[in-house]
Amino acid sequence: MSDRILQILRRHEGVKNHVYLDHLGYETIGVGRCIKEDVGLGLSEDEIDYLLTNDVTRCINELGKSFAWFSDLDNARRDAMINLCFQLGITKLLKFKNFLAEMAEGNYELAGPHLLDSLYAKQTPARANEVAEMIVSGKYQDW
Repeated sequence: MSDRILQILRRHEGVKNHVYLDHLGYETIGVGRCIKEDVGLGLSEDEIDYLLTNDVTRCINELGKSFAWFSDLDNARRDAMINLCFQLGITKLLKFKNFLAEMAEGNYELAGPHLLDSLYAKQTPARANEVAEMIVSGKYQDW
């Protein structure tokens, strides 16, 4: 594959970072990738995993920059924090002042309940309960 065809397709199709409607009104992303169900290609499992891996890497970097204690967490608690960052984004996660204060002190038994006292927990209760239990126990939940 030549770089030339990539340049031509980018010019002809355009490049969009977010979903847009193509000239036929179909949801499309990137360079002309139709993702409308039953019409377009959607995403392959490899593409989904690629995006997920990039997002998790971004979360790890943001958490490491935001919290000096993040790298000292055990695997389950570190993954709980990644889960929170992935769902909420670092900007919203930073607003969880009481939860984060307890995490910084290693008071995990207190951090969990603070996490559950939030709109996040009301909107996604099963997920929030699992993440809070990972914080409190330092163990992964069976599912």
